[in-house]
Amino acid sequence: MTINALMICGSLRKGSFNRALMNALPALAPAGMALTEAPSFRGFPLYDADLQASAGFPADVVALADAIRAADGVIIISPEYNWTIPGALKNAFDWVSRLADQPFRNKPVAIQSATGGPLGGARMQYHLRMALTFLNAFVFGTPEVFVGLAQTKFDEKTLALKDEPTRKIIAQQLDAFGTFIARVKG
Repeated sequence: MTINALMICGSLRKGSFNRALMNALPALAPAGMALTEAPSFRGFPLYDADLQASAGFPADVVALADAIRAADGVIIISPEYNWTIPGALKNAFDWVSRLADQPFRNKPVAIQSATGGPLGGARMQYHLRMALTFLNAFVFGTPEVFVGLAQTKFDEKTLALKDEPTRKIIAQQLDAFGTFIARVKG
């Protein structure tokens, strides 16, 4: 059985360490796990209940929600902005959470983060865990992935993940997340 996991990058910037981290995941995934990047939330308008009431849900919001629903599990790879969840990512979750068939309900979710500071996005992960718990997601516990001092872990030209201890913990998390997904679905 193949486990289909959706990757959501919380950074919109093409050259971000979090995008580089996301790009490293397929090579580190266990056999039987297929990873796909989620549709972009770049064009989402700021969530506004009046806009939702007058125009309905934008097509790209529905596309992201459909991708989340179709996946066996979701991996969110995100930076930390001002000690919390990046605004664009939070806005995306605010939109999809308003759909009648809220896509995170009972969905296994793992979190990863990369930052230039030493904590590796710990505060963002804490806040994201709270939001996902409210959305009734099954938030994966350990092992956790915090890539602190990311500028030392990625090749400065190619952004390839070069740090072997980081690669190892990511592979361990992905393997354990696959087991978690199977347990939740079983």
